[in-house]
Amino acid sequence: MAEPLRSRTYGEPLRPRTYAEPLRSRAYHGLRAYLLIIGMWVRSTMAYRTSFLIMTIGNFLATGLDFVVIALMFSHVGTLGGFSLPEVAFLYGTTSTAFGLTDLTLGSMDRIGRRVRDGTMDTLLVRPVPILAQAAADRFALRRLGRISQGLLLLIWSLIRLDIDWTADRVLLVPVMLLSGGAIFGAVFVAGGAFQFWANDASQVQNSFTYGGNTLLQYPPTVFAKDLLRGVTFVIPLAFVNWLPALHILGRENPLGLPSWIGFAAPLVALGCCALAGLAWRAGLRSYRSTGS
Repeated sequence: MAEPLRSRTYGEPLRPRTYAEPLRSRAYHGLRAYLLIIGMWVRSTMAYRTSFLIMTIGNFLATGLDFVVIALMFSHVGTLGGFSLPEVAFLYGTTSTAFGLTDLTLGSMDRIGRRVRDGTMDTLLVRPVPILAQAAADRFALRRLGRISQGLLLLIWSLIRLDIDWTADRVLLVPVMLLSGGAIFGAVFVAGGAFQFWANDASQVQNSFTYGGNTLLQYPPTVFAKDLLRGVTFVIPLAFVNWLPALHILGRENPLGLPSWIGFAAPLVALGCCALAGLAWRAGLRSYRSTGS
């Protein structure tokens, strides 16, 4: 019987490489490169700390104007679609926090179309770093922490004001909702970036699903038509970002008649969305033909 091949250095038997090993290696390499690029942009930002502080406060105040509009509505009405102000603040806080996390980490994906048009995508292709890591970390804007902090403050305020029966499943669902919602928004960002390989000038189309989706989810689902609710539940599942989990936490009936436990499917939906976005990104990269210059 033939002896197994052994390493020249350590004399240990060589194991056959599996598909999972290079996949883990690429994931680690991509994450490491992403963090290194982010570190470069953070050091650049912190070189002008006063400017960073002013920009962060400005981002905090600018995003807070969205909730000011909602609060003004409640100065004339007692409820909005049957939801009180603390309940709407809960919806606002959850989607703003989830979206803020994604906007911080992947907010530069809308620049893909510009790179395709001016040919600077070629510079990303020749570097020994995953393209997605470079595109996501490009011009990392630490000032976007203002959006996250503003959403978290409103979320905490709403939790203080709401009278919720905090069972174990409701307590668990809050962090799951925020992380899954961020992953779903991230998948939309990546899929939108992939679409720009074909459309070239489609950043506003992408923004209609990202920033527009965030604005949509700040309001109660009961104020929208059921056809729209079906679209954001079964076609582009943005409802799993906060609507469906929040309805269970708040003890509300689902407008589409879906069971209350459907909100716990958010992690599975997020995983599926990320897988589809990854396939779309790979297809977009394969279709790229440069500008010829």
